[in-house]
Amino acid sequence: MRILLTGSSGWLGGALGPRLRALGHQVTGLDPVPSAETRIVGSVADRDLVMQAVRDNRIEAIIHSGALHKPDIEHYHNEDFVETNVSGTLNLLDAAVASGVRRFVFTSTTSLMISQAIRAGFTGGARKAVWLTENMSPEPRNIYGATKLSAEHLCRLYHIQHGLPAIVLRTARFFPEADDMAHAIEQSEANTKANELLFRRLTVEDAAEAHIAALEKAPQLGFDTFIVSAPTPFQRDDCEALIADAPSVVERYFPQFPVLYARKGWTMFSSIDRVYDASRARDRLGFVCKMSFADVLAALAAEEGLPG
Repeated sequence: MRILLTGSSGWLGGALGPRLRALGHQVTGLDPVPSAETRIVGSVADRDLVMQAVRDNRIEAIIHSGALHKPDIEHYHNEDFVETNVSGTLNLLDAAVASGVRRFVFTSTTSLMISQAIRAGFTGGARKAVWLTENMSPEPRNIYGATKLSAEHLCRLYHIQHGLPAIVLRTARFFPEADDMAHAIEQSEANTKANELLFRRLTVEDAAEAHIAALEKAPQLGFDTFIVSAPTPFQRDDCEALIADAPSVVERYFPQFPVLYARKGWTMFSSIDRVYDASRARDRLGFVCKMSFADVLAALAAEEGLPG
């Protein structure tokens, strides 16, 4: 297929572009930042540029992973987020309809699901971790989440009005920057990311593979929204204990983890405030992340010459 990939110079675009080409697709990268993966340097907010890019390259599918992200809040105004994340998505959707594009994959974020109450660990008035599925009604806490949710609604609207197959992927954390969640313990970046694979992270490689799965399934599914995160070992009835004493819950599922972590000098979060349930992606999209917390423990055991 001839694919337009926005955000092609970004962390996800750099992983996704080569994979798409290896599958035989022709990829046209569009990004404001030049890179080896980007053929068109420009913004999705430039409507004429977007229309021309889709038309002139005879694009058959669009993967829209370009956006202003949460870390950009410190450097950009709210109107910049609206222009890029909302108007930019609208431009791409209009270009898709005008040129007969039949597959649209939108990179959204689990961040839009996290309200201030959830960050504080309160669910329904009780202090417990929240179990997050696609069925909840999001309450974005910042301009990033608000604009990504608005863009999701546009994708759904264009499917309803124009029959455009559009898949929304609410990806958990996969970027390389340090975590912004305040923990009571000091941890290395590798330690933090390993812990997050239990409930709110995936690798960029898995994120890229999820987009490829969505691209393939879009015509069959029509429109759907999926949380994409590493599979969690936890169950819904773990939520109170996860807030109160997360290490004890983790140890129930992985009895070897305390020894492996101690030998590495790692620690587990004392409290976990949320769990992303990616079972819908497994059941409807046929996608499961390859990397999980169990794989981290197996790697630690291999380093120590211990059984996994």
